[in-house]
Amino acid sequence: MRTLIYDGQCRLCVTAKGGLERLGPGLQHSDIRFVPYQSEEAACRLGAEYKPGRPDVAFLVEPDGTISRGLDAFLPLVPGLPGGRALHAILRVPLIRPLAYLAYRLVARYRYKLFGSVS
Repeated sequence: MRTLIYDGQCRLCVTAKGGLERLGPGLQHSDIRFVPYQSEEAACRLGAEYKPGRPDVAFLVEPDGTISRGLDAFLPLVPGLPGGRALHAILRVPLIRPLAYLAYRLVARYRYKLFGSVS
């Protein structure tokens, strides 16, 4: 089973997780499990990748232990969302993908300032 590890204290991250669960019915019935970064399970699944405190990015852990970080953690989920196949095709365009990585890094860096935290 794949595990998407998200920042459970970040309002944007928790909202995005809820949106993925609502908008992606294919995801709900797939092999993806959502786990907050602040859990013992996340620490176990990430191993040496786990650092105490707030994570810089989201993580996708594959059943074989392979870990994807940041935007790469979400790309496998995109085709299962409404309109996701079109978005996935757009993200394959060479100029678009670097911009998407940049946007992810900027939002990830400033997510607490922009969206706040969950209490």
